[in-house]
Amino acid sequence: MNFIEQIKNWAQDSFENSRWSHDWEHTMRVYYLCIHIGQKEKADMEVLEIAAILHDIWRKYQDDSKWLVCHAEKWWEIAREILEKFFVPQDKIEQIVHCIISHRKRWANIPDSLEAKILFDSDKLDSIWAVGIGRAFLFAWEIWAKLHNKWVDITKTKSYTREDTAYREFLVWLNKIKDKMYTNEWKRIAKWRHDFMVEFFDRINAEVDGEM
Repeated sequence: MNFIEQIKNWAQDSFENSRWSHDWEHTMRVYYLCIHIGQKEKADMEVLEIAAILHDIWRKYQDDSKWLVCHAEKWWEIAREILEKFFVPQDKIEQIVHCIISHRKRWANIPDSLEAKILFDSDKLDSIWAVGIGRAFLFAWEIWAKLHNKWVDITKTKSYTREDTAYREFLVWLNKIKDKMYTNEWKRIAKWRHDFMVEFFDRINAEVDGEM
């Protein structure tokens, strides 16, 4: 068994108590998206695969803290220790760390490498389209938010509250994703995935108004 498969087995066990909106299945979807575009773009696949496998490994800390802790930054604290444990080559470790700490695009952590940009795009792509809508509703359920509120004022509501609905997530973040992509392939796909989301939320808003 190579070190990538060893890391994958270890990582899967770490998601045992994770929330379903950011579970092992999400990680695997991102992983396969990264493989799809990474091979086309001739990325360093060892760096990209490991980064994809581990990118949400500390998400539980962020959810439990209600966003007071950033899971990408949490990774920074122990990344090298974990990667060295699996005998990842030293020349790959810094690249993997950069991919993971920049996958959320914090102000000070912008994706610079090809591999980091691919991971960022692939992670965001799993947040839009049919699966993304499903994840948004699942997250809302996890924090006991309402099913829907078409009149929500995003300037007067906060995350992790009753008003943090899937629709609020769409207004605050999901509708901006298509304009934040780096790779041409994912920009193209993000555009029609975005259009699907717009159509979905237009439909649910119309149903709230009693339209048939």
